[in-house]
Amino acid sequence: MHNTLTDLKNKTKECSYCLIEIYHRLNNQEHFIIIHLDKVLTNPEEKKRVLIVEDDVIISLVIENMVKELGHDVVGKATTGEEAIKLAVTHSPDLLLMDIRLKGEMDGIEAVTEIKQKIKTSVIYLTGNSDRVNYERARETEFIDLITKPFTISDLTRSLNLV
Repeated sequence: MHNTLTDLKNKTKECSYCLIEIYHRLNNQEHFIIIHLDKVLTNPEEKKRVLIVEDDVIISLVIENMVKELGHDVVGKATTGEEAIKLAVTHSPDLLLMDIRLKGEMDGIEAVTEIKQKIKTSVIYLTGNSDRVNYERARETEFIDLITKPFTISDLTRSLNLV
């Protein structure tokens, strides 16, 4: 069990194959996440520049570690739709890993709609919301894939291979 983000970062740097256990409290709810990180080599020509948009700091860190483990670059991380738009315009990522429910006024689908009006990029939604209404809204943004949380690095690998 890791007590701090520093402990988590150090643990993920120890080896290429790690089992990460995370426990934290958020809004008086307990969350326990176990993710197995497999070492996956990416062809340098296939390396993607990724913007992560996730409002849960712990989950964002885990996603970042997965993306890096897969050999891609994280060009930025945002916790709100508004911040995601600014970072996307600044960095022009190849791919957005976007949570649907975000802090702030704007959700992930609204943020993607605005981002796609400004730059050309691909989108993979990472969400705990697999309801029909959000799926139909997301479909209008021409996303590559929608992954339901919790997910594994294998799920992310399959989705990234679609890009």
